[in-house]
Amino acid sequence: MILASNKTALDYRGIHPNLDLALEHITPEFLSSLGEERVELRGEEVYCTKFTYETVPDEEAFFEAHRLYLDIHLMLAGSERVELASPAGLEQFDHQGDFYAYRGQGRHGLILSPGDFLVVFPDDAHKIKMRVDGPETVTKAVFKVKINEGA
Repeated sequence: MILASNKTALDYRGIHPNLDLALEHITPEFLSSLGEERVELRGEEVYCTKFTYETVPDEEAFFEAHRLYLDIHLMLAGSERVELASPAGLEQFDHQGDFYAYRGQGRHGLILSPGDFLVVFPDDAHKIKMRVDGPETVTKAVFKVKINEGA
């Protein structure tokens, strides 16, 4: 996991070439240009989608993880609570493609706000969309970055 300021995104280059490409796009210009459509930076290897949704009570949220991709979550408006845990300590209840859903206890918590980004790697199950103080409409950009091969 990496939690940092958008302003320091380039400090994390060198982990993987696909991650480098995504980090280079964490700029005010790119983020403000996002519309409703997915933006492909390197086809299925690196792409970004913007979402707007209402935060939910903790009991309505669940953990998700991926094996082929890492995610970069960037809050554009509003704030949400996030919990993290290793998938090994959680109970898997769904799996579709590279999406694995889990239930269980988080190990670490944080609040993601505008100006922050969170990188979650394949061993970082993440429970997102949770309310901070009450219901809130949030807008978020999520980069999907392929870092592993396989099915």
